[in-house]
Amino acid sequence: MSKALRDTFRSLHYRNFRLFFSGQCISLIGVWLQNVAMGWLVYRLTGSELLLGVTGFCENLPMLVLTPFIGVLVDRWDRYRILLVTQTLCMLQAGVLAFLVLAGLVTVPAVLVLSVVLGSIMALDLTARQAIWVFLVDDKRDLSNAIALNASLFNVGRLLGPSLAGIVIALIGEGLCFLLNSLSYIAVLAALLAMRLTRAAKPAQVSPEGFFAHMTEGFRYVWNNRAIRYTMIMLAVCSVVAMQYLVMMPVFAIEVLQGDSVTLGFIVAGSGVGALVGTVYMAGRKDPRNLTRVINLGAALAGFAFIFFALSRSWWLSILVMLFLSFGIMVILSPSNILIQTIVDEDKRGRVMSLYALCFSGMAPLGSLYMGAASEVWGAPATFIASGVALLIIATIYPRMRGAVEAAVAAKTAESAI
Repeated sequence: MSKALRDTFRSLHYRNFRLFFSGQCISLIGVWLQNVAMGWLVYRLTGSELLLGVTGFCENLPMLVLTPFIGVLVDRWDRYRILLVTQTLCMLQAGVLAFLVLAGLVTVPAVLVLSVVLGSIMALDLTARQAIWVFLVDDKRDLSNAIALNASLFNVGRLLGPSLAGIVIALIGEGLCFLLNSLSYIAVLAALLAMRLTRAAKPAQVSPEGFFAHMTEGFRYVWNNRAIRYTMIMLAVCSVVAMQYLVMMPVFAIEVLQGDSVTLGFIVAGSGVGALVGTVYMAGRKDPRNLTRVINLGAALAGFAFIFFALSRSWWLSILVMLFLSFGIMVILSPSNILIQTIVDEDKRGRVMSLYALCFSGMAPLGSLYMGAASEVWGAPATFIASGVALLIIATIYPRMRGAVEAAVAAKTAESAI
């Protein structure tokens, strides 16, 4: 095995990360089966672009409301046990959704309620997941590699899951997608139970006053750290205008490209290929410095890709452009995560990563509403053009923040090397 390949997959040397990675291999395919099937189900039942956005809003609203509080809990509770509980609840949520669809009892209100339930679970799960990486690798210098490899696995799921979903929906229906997702959580639960985590934080008993003081301290820390503040603001804006682009894929597949569920599956799978290439590229990077330049590249590339995707009327050209769009988005997301994880102080990791989750996923309700409402008024292509222009503006502004971010990363890297 070449040195470059060993460096790319170096985090798999650690047993706990290897187990977690293996469990996610199956589970994340199921997650993407459900994501695609959910959008198709809502659009089939309603034919409404707005309700596609509303469904995404309902799923992501808990992230917006709950994450500031959840960060304090993640800093005080055992993050490993949190993941055991949240993954079990996700399995049950998918099982209930599968039952309703297969039994012919599903309604739009039921879908919206279950979306809120899933969003509430994921608000806790995502924060705990972001905060536990440091316990899955023994050498903190491999933390960025572990984050990038996990993101690559997420995108392998996005590559395989939507293609499979398109075929399953066409042949059988959405219900089987939800059932397969429910069963897929068995793999990640088995992996979690096989882990041996000796460094995970134990819960602490705190008073209500201490809880809110702890939460306020986290906000103050993020605001006073210019590097983290700049990166989170940039990420929040991107999340609103660009990160929810998949919400509109049923509209592009059916109305713009005159296709069907198979067309949808291949377009979303194309986004998985581009994002996978982006995450493998990030996994091969060993130095967390100069990541701001990578973010600028990603914003510019994604901005142009949004515009070209909106103008395309060919399914094969749309898939090709989607590769560049998702690559650009990924090289905004992954470096932002790595930068923040590198800079943050360990005793504030849970609270800071909850605010990261707020900027990344918590802004998603606003992004879903933006995509749905703007597409209802302007049309999906015009909405994508507006998003592309917004990303190009970010690509011109973020370089002005580069100095503060790179100085903080260099200082933290030097501190870790001592």
